[in-house]
Amino acid sequence: MDLKVGIVGFGLRSSLWRHAHKPGHGSEVTVVCDLGERGRADAAEKIPTAVITDDLDVLLTSGLDAVLVLTPDNQHAAVAVRTLKAGIPTFCEKPLDATLEAADLILQTAFDTGTRLYVGHNMRHMPVVVQMREIIQAGTIGDVKAVWCRHFVGNGGDYYFKDWHAQRANTTGLLLQKGAHDIDVIHWLAGGYSTKVQAIGELAVYGDVASRRDNTTRRMGDWFSVNNWPPTEQTDLAETIDVEDISMMNMVLDNGVLASYQQCHFTPDYWRNYTVIGTRGRIENFGDGAGDQIYVWTTRTTSGFAEPDQKVLIRDGEGGHGGADPLLIAEFLRFAKDGGATATSPIAAREAVAAGVLATKSLRGDGGTREVPALPGELVEYFNAGQPARVRGI
Repeated sequence: MDLKVGIVGFGLRSSLWRHAHKPGHGSEVTVVCDLGERGRADAAEKIPTAVITDDLDVLLTSGLDAVLVLTPDNQHAAVAVRTLKAGIPTFCEKPLDATLEAADLILQTAFDTGTRLYVGHNMRHMPVVVQMREIIQAGTIGDVKAVWCRHFVGNGGDYYFKDWHAQRANTTGLLLQKGAHDIDVIHWLAGGYSTKVQAIGELAVYGDVASRRDNTTRRMGDWFSVNNWPPTEQTDLAETIDVEDISMMNMVLDNGVLASYQQCHFTPDYWRNYTVIGTRGRIENFGDGAGDQIYVWTTRTTSGFAEPDQKVLIRDGEGGHGGADPLLIAEFLRFAKDGGATATSPIAAREAVAAGVLATKSLRGDGGTREVPALPGELVEYFNAGQPARVRGI
């Protein structure tokens, strides 16, 4: 029998419905809840068999087997706490929430209720990341000592500065909202979590663009174009912009690894470049999509650029984000039904939020080091054990 799946929020990440709605093949989206008229209309068009509502209580009482929480970031806890309390296995899109307090509340609620929680860090299924981790785990470059990530967000103006993403009230900042993926990947590749962070950043370009408008009723597809270039000539930016468009973050991990993350939203190209340095070599990706390559250096050279000892072709995959999205939803639905180990981790998702939030406080303050608070040990043990069955506390 198909799992009955609900969706809360049918906006930017609504494309995930395709991977959850497979009637007769294991799962069916039966209810969609969205407060916006356009979201409800889009859902009704794409999933005509589903109940469409603006009332979360309707969804909560629909006998669901699983739910996808795809709302704007600052509403994740507001919804996920209720779905978890209702006993519905919950997929929460990344970042876990826009504040550390809200992220911790989601984890605590999942622990108290014993309801399964899954966080949508789809990059743990992206071929470039998976393959780099395979190389590291094989011991090819020895013990990891440093991880660097440069994120060239070439579509930043269209993706993040024309809608709700542009306001701190909704995202805290793009170092968290956009960077949560990469912070999690850095932690995963390095095998540890940040204990200290420091950052600098600025609203260097888009704050000076005069063309503004209210885009509340519009979607990215209404305005996106590669012809929106150069960044200083962007049009129809959000009326309020108070997040940074360039930021640089340093991290000290609990296992001694040092890491850095740089994010820029006005580059001409759009990709991520990871460098991982170990005691016996280093790896670096050139491009992050199918057919691009990961270079592996394990031989010392005298000077200058040297051809890598190995070039690893990045695998292809069907579906969004290099095939990561269908794998993500398939893993969640399997976990919702049967439990067990998953590539994603609620603890890791929380640690990405914690690092991003504290780094944002650093860059908006004096640029000094901020300590990342630890989670209670019982939560860490519970989630690291795969959320074993427990008596509901709420």
